[in-house]
Amino acid sequence: MSPETFARLPATIRVRELRYKIARPGYRVHEVTLVTTLLDADHYTATELANAYGLRWTIETNFAHIKTTMKMDVLRCQTVAGVLKELTMFLLVYNLVRMTMLEAARRQDVAVDRISFVDALRWLATAEPGDELPSLVINPLRRGRAEPRVRKRRPKAYKLMTRPREELRNALLREEVAA
Repeated sequence: MSPETFARLPATIRVRELRYKIARPGYRVHEVTLVTTLLDADHYTATELANAYGLRWTIETNFAHIKTTMKMDVLRCQTVAGVLKELTMFLLVYNLVRMTMLEAARRQDVAVDRISFVDALRWLATAEPGDELPSLVINPLRRGRAEPRVRKRRPKAYKLMTRPREELRNALLREEVAA
């Protein structure tokens, strides 16, 4: 953040602090402190805010679908216009998958968050025009699920490509000839 931007920020900000306990059988009681700028306690009750905070896992899962399952963790375009087109296409496909999940959930009489995103994406990738939507995989209920935010695999120790491939290839060949 630039010093000019920082100087434009307010000196103070009013927040509301909530504390609540999560008690689940078989687990320790966990106290959560939630700080929010939603100050109106009548309009935003502590229970509603606690429930909304509990939905964060669903949001993280949906971001993972976009970034990992759809391989959008790296944008490949190099111009602003290209990146905007790329984002538009990813979001279009994401919404198509979600609509497919919604239709499958309606047909299979389950909540939409139980339908497998990956299964819907795979079906869309292989479906022919006019194909009937099959029964999609229903994920098991996993209430209160919590997973650590870690990477399963470590990235390779190779350098990043900072020059054109042809230039790097020629430098590698020069090294080999010199050796």
